[in-house]
Amino acid sequence: MNIVSFLPSATEMLYALGLDKQLVGVTHECDYPEAAKDKTVVVKNAIDMQNFTQAEIDQCVSDTVKAGKSLYAVDEQQLKALAPDLILTQDLCQVCAPSGNEVSRLLKHLPKAPEIVWLTPTCLADIFKNMAQIASATGTETRAAAQIRVLQDRVEAVKKKTDTLKHLPRVFFMEWLSPPYCGGHWVGEMIEIAGGLDPLAKKGADSVRVPWESVVAAAPEILILSPCGLDLEKTLAQASLLTEYHGWEKLPAVQNGRVYAVDANSYFARPGPRVVDGIELLAHLLHPDIFAWQGTTDAFRVLDWE
Repeated sequence: MNIVSFLPSATEMLYALGLDKQLVGVTHECDYPEAAKDKTVVVKNAIDMQNFTQAEIDQCVSDTVKAGKSLYAVDEQQLKALAPDLILTQDLCQVCAPSGNEVSRLLKHLPKAPEIVWLTPTCLADIFKNMAQIASATGTETRAAAQIRVLQDRVEAVKKKTDTLKHLPRVFFMEWLSPPYCGGHWVGEMIEIAGGLDPLAKKGADSVRVPWESVVAAAPEILILSPCGLDLEKTLAQASLLTEYHGWEKLPAVQNGRVYAVDANSYFARPGPRVVDGIELLAHLLHPDIFAWQGTTDAFRVLDWE
């Protein structure tokens, strides 16, 4: 079976299920695990935004989507040559992968019709269901069931501790820094499981722009900078954008030294197995006296502007 993944999260799931040899095509963003970088790239950005500011990226994405254009370019010749039996994609976020309409158009030009598995998660349970979907399409149900149980047990272990907490700190999870976006889809749920409360998060729905005045009014005790699509290094490079907002220094999170930059790509933006690591990371950031962080040292940094 030849498999093509249009999603970094799907690529991670394929490797977790031991299907790396069957994976023949990926996107330019499929960088985990490391071996995924050696696969044939069939999807790239249609617009080079590497040197854009965050505000310019936001405007470009908004304009492109409103114009009905795609943010991604699929190498149709390469896709034909790979002759996939299975394509993993999504119809959730046009910023994350080629849109459903684009995928449907591509199918008309392939020599044979592959099976398409649509992954559209909006919550944690959906992410686990997505792994089961991939397993069903690839005959790896037993392996997936075992892995899903382990992931669910880790989530429950965190929840068991946080359910007994008397104080849930107020959190603002910034999914984009300029302009500010709140956490969307599964992020609000992750924060709740980790023992926090983010009144601005959109559970099960798209991340949206949030007026800075609403952030100030929410008075977050903990601020998580997690711009979608960025790793820790790139997040740190953008963190100073926070200081451009009026009254930023008066936020309780800033005054108490509880502003954190995180690796969004690894732990929050991609709906794959590592969101469970993200829950454990959040639990540590919110309640360091209860939860130790067992992950990598490049997962987060405490920001200090003194």
